[in-house]
Amino acid sequence: MAQARGVNSLRFNQDQSELFCVAMDSGVRIFNVEPLMEKGHLDAEQVGSVGLVEMLNRSNLLAIVGGGSHPKFPDVSVLIWDDAREGKDKLVLEFTFPKPVLAVRMRHDKLVVVLQTRLYVFSFPHNPAKLFEFDTRDNPKGICDLCPSLEKPLLVFPGHKCGSLQLVDLGSAKPGTSSAPFTINAHQSEVGCAALSPPGSLVASASRRGTLIRLFCTQSRARLLELRRGTDPATLYCLAFSPDSAFLCAASDKGTGHVFALRDTRLNRRSALARVGKVGPVLGPYVESQWSLASFTVPAEAPCLCAFGRGGRSPSSVVAVCVDGTFHKYVFSPDGNCNREAFDVFLDICDDDDF
Repeated sequence: MAQARGVNSLRFNQDQSELFCVAMDSGVRIFNVEPLMEKGHLDAEQVGSVGLVEMLNRSNLLAIVGGGSHPKFPDVSVLIWDDAREGKDKLVLEFTFPKPVLAVRMRHDKLVVVLQTRLYVFSFPHNPAKLFEFDTRDNPKGICDLCPSLEKPLLVFPGHKCGSLQLVDLGSAKPGTSSAPFTINAHQSEVGCAALSPPGSLVASASRRGTLIRLFCTQSRARLLELRRGTDPATLYCLAFSPDSAFLCAASDKGTGHVFALRDTRLNRRSALARVGKVGPVLGPYVESQWSLASFTVPAEAPCLCAFGRGGRSPSSVVAVCVDGTFHKYVFSPDGNCNREAFDVFLDICDDDDF
């Protein structure tokens, strides 16, 4: 994910659309989304170059994994930085693993660490202890999502079978047991991206082909919708639900973001062939899937993350932050109009305060 400007990865916090943090060769930078401004930073002298960073809500806790050009910490460790701690040494916890860490996810009571073929769940931040350990299919991208909902502590990650997802309810599973996760057979090819809705009622996924996005109910595991990003294969960088789960956004290396309606699916576009009627087994799936309500552009081949604006106002908004340092905000309306409202280079925004 690294680019010329030294960005190694990006993450929105669990509230989405409020804050995002940037893991860089020069340390860590944290930005507020609206208005766009730097909230704080950790320089390389403090933390070295950083490969991954995850922020717990709007708190003083950060999870940091070393990486990039001159790491101070190894890529097999997750370090917890507590900015509220007095003194210079603000590292309060360290979790070390046998293989490099590919992803970290946090919620108010859990820490999840993803390796290439294994996933660990810890109680956090109070009395940290390992609760679960799950073997996974080869997962080089560290695909995983953790629902922030207080009522539904769901975890999703690739299953053992090609194209499958595993769902674990961390609230009902007993710590120390290898309780069998529920399996959803989502795709015929390898899973490329997955995301849970804010309340944990829905899970969206795409395969590495990146042409179709499928939506499932986490309770019944039934497939609810099939959404078509396009016909050419693409690498999906992200899937993101709106706070009310009415919309889903997907962005890919084609330089395009797509917004789909989930609540009122009549807003989504359909293939012109759908009006023809029966078209046979070859074109059937192509005709039945729904196309995006709206689309927008982002820099091609610059990995990005998307999040929806909050507030429920109309028109709705979506923001994209990219590893080339650019920030994009688009507004879209139910009729499919989508216009850029803001553009900035967040890496050029300065703040004199430390985190």
